[in-house]
Amino acid sequence: MNCRHCSNPLEHVFLDLGFAPPSNAYLSCADLARPERYYPLKLFVCEHCWLVQTDDYTEADELFSSEYAYFSSTSTGWLAHAERYARAMTERLGLSGASHVIELASNDGYLLKNFVAAGIPCLGIEPTASTAAAAEALGIPVLREFFGEALGRQLAAQGRQADLIAGNNVYAHVPDINDFTRGITAALKPGGTVTLEFPHLMRLLEFTQFDTVYHEHFSYLSLTSVSRIFAAAGLRVCDVEELTTHGGSLRVFGCHADDPRAATPAVARMLGTEEERGMRSLAAYQGFQARADALKDDLLAFLIEQKRAGKSVAAYGAAAKGNTLLNYAGVKPDLLPFVCDAAAAKQGKFMPGSHIPILAPQALAERRPDFVLILPWNIAAEVRQQNAALAALGTRFVTAVPRLEIA
Repeated sequence: MNCRHCSNPLEHVFLDLGFAPPSNAYLSCADLARPERYYPLKLFVCEHCWLVQTDDYTEADELFSSEYAYFSSTSTGWLAHAERYARAMTERLGLSGASHVIELASNDGYLLKNFVAAGIPCLGIEPTASTAAAAEALGIPVLREFFGEALGRQLAAQGRQADLIAGNNVYAHVPDINDFTRGITAALKPGGTVTLEFPHLMRLLEFTQFDTVYHEHFSYLSLTSVSRIFAAAGLRVCDVEELTTHGGSLRVFGCHADDPRAATPAVARMLGTEEERGMRSLAAYQGFQARADALKDDLLAFLIEQKRAGKSVAAYGAAAKGNTLLNYAGVKPDLLPFVCDAAAAKQGKFMPGSHIPILAPQALAERRPDFVLILPWNIAAEVRQQNAALAALGTRFVTAVPRLEIA
């Protein structure tokens, strides 16, 4: 396999999670009687451009089907994050009714509805029919397509270039990151701004966030690698912010390479921090496998201990990261009988690989388990707050990453 960005041969594997099904391929009862498709789940690091990437086996249309079950609006914390972003960008860029905003991977309209409410024209680009329909129901125009250079050029030819292009947690999901970035260049107005949010590879390494590795994440990004990818497409990074979302993310601001804006000092600072952390050295990636294995072993030991003690354990959040963790650990319903999730699209289905049933959140109140394992640890505080009554009755909450913790 060659690097998806610079095409140099990939020779360095730093994480191998074996074989797993796509993490958002939730199963119906009928699906349980059919064979399940598994793919290798392995990470390579390119020692030329330092892009970290998965093994090249799955295609995007196999992962983002019409039945795609991830709806961004399920998390109240994420809705608040989107509202703050829309308000900040409107003020920073002076957006108005004469502006145009495009969101790449607009999902269920969680973000663009804020621009619609403000009277700012916008367009969502979203290939999954289930989420696109939810956005359209909010009055958001949506193109049901995968984004790339061809679509970017088409939008430009139609006079639909954007003052702001937003991409929240989509950049890591695209199989051809060069084509996608060239599409941004084409669809961005002269003087326009693109913002991309993505989990920061530096934090993944620092906090052993191996469960954020799954097939839908083709790339694992640093400012170092993104700066190179932007430059190859005629863009440059003009600012960067650190975010707490998803265990530590970056929001990168980009513009055309010939834009007169100077880069803020934050760009050089972050590039310097990544250099200090050794992210352009193979040493930074060595030993990660052993740390991931230790977290997996700790979770298994906890679940087995509770089963032997006659204690009940349930899970909350049928998240993709949870599927990576459970499948790598080999957890089945005998150790974890059910998981609850607020997304109606997931309820009544089963987790891929582990076949653990997904129930509505009220099942927790009905069954009152001794422990609740919060699989999307990035929203653990939100989950604990929503289930405060359960905690008052003695249920304890558990997270497995970055270490096993029992609250």
